Amino acid sequence: MELITASKVHLPEIKRIAYETWPATFGAILSEKQIAYMLDWMYSIPSLTSQIDEKGHVFILAQEGDEYLGYVSYELNYSGLPKTKIHKIYLLPASQGKGVGALLIDRVGEIATENQNKALLLNVNRYNKAVGFYEKMGFNIVGNETIDIGDGFLMEDFMMEKPL
Repeated sequence: MELITASKVHLPEIKRIAYETWPATFGAILSEKQIAYMLDWMYSIPSLTSQIDEKGHVFILAQEGDEYLGYVSYELNYSGLPKTKIHKIYLLPASQGKGVGALLIDRVGEIATENQNKALLLNVNRYNKAVGFYEKMGFNIVGNETIDIGDGFLMEDFMMEKPL
C-alpha cells in the first residue's frame, strides 16, 4: 500500500471514489436528493480545485497496485490554531475494515505533528457508523454542529478531536 499526495490530475479519481462511496455510507441516513446535492456541491472538479487552490486542503490517496482505495483531505493550522482539520476521509466499500482508514489518519497525524499541530479535528454525521471507528482511533466527541448547506439541507454533525 502506498500513500500519495494527490495532484489535480487525481481529482477525477477522488470524485469517482466519492460517488461510489457515498450511497453506501449515507444511503440509510440521507435522502437520495441530499446525497446528489452534496456530491455535486463538494466533488465537482471546480469545487475540488477550489479546495486545493483557495482553501489549502491537501488530499492523500491510498493506492494498491494501480487501484485507488480511498482518500483523506486535511488542512494544517485550521482557523489559525495549531490543529489539523480532516475535511474528508472516504474509502471504497470493499476497502473498509482493512486498516486503510487508520493508515490515512495516522499519516495526517504524522504530518500535523511535523508541523507543530497539537490535535486532529473532524466532523462526522451523528448517525454515521464511522463515529465508532473514530473513537477507536482516539477521537473524542467535543460538540455538535448543525450546518445549513442550502437547498433546505442540513449537515448534522458531531465535532471530534484527537490530541497528538
